Amino acid sequence: QVQLVESGGGLVQPGGSLRLSCAASGFAVGNFNMRWYRQAPGKQRDWVAFLSSSGTTNYVESVKGRFSISRDNTKNSAFLQMTSLKPEDTAVYYCNVNIFGRNYWGQGTQVTVSS
Repeated sequence: QVQLVESGGGLVQPGGSLRLSCAASGFAVGNFNMRWYRQAPGKQRDWVAFLSSSGTTNYVESVKGRFSISRDNTKNSAFLQMTSLKPEDTAVYYCNVNIFGRNYWGQGTQVTVSS
């Protein structure tokens, strides 16, 4: 059974950093492309970062140079390191994997950037 569990969110001041974790079970993160999405209040869920099974990464323009996606196969987890956070980064962040055409999501973790 595929399961994704995000953690690491919280309240942080502008300019601060957070590291989000996505603990996976039921599949090996190293064998599949992993993605992070976020959803701000009243808005649609938007893609943020991508990590291919071969290690290629890509980011939405607004987070390039500030966010970094990675994985640890030994922990079967994916991560999103976020630095230089801005109030507009405030959202619920979701981990995602697509396995043979089916999308799986975690429950999300809230990130609030505010002074």
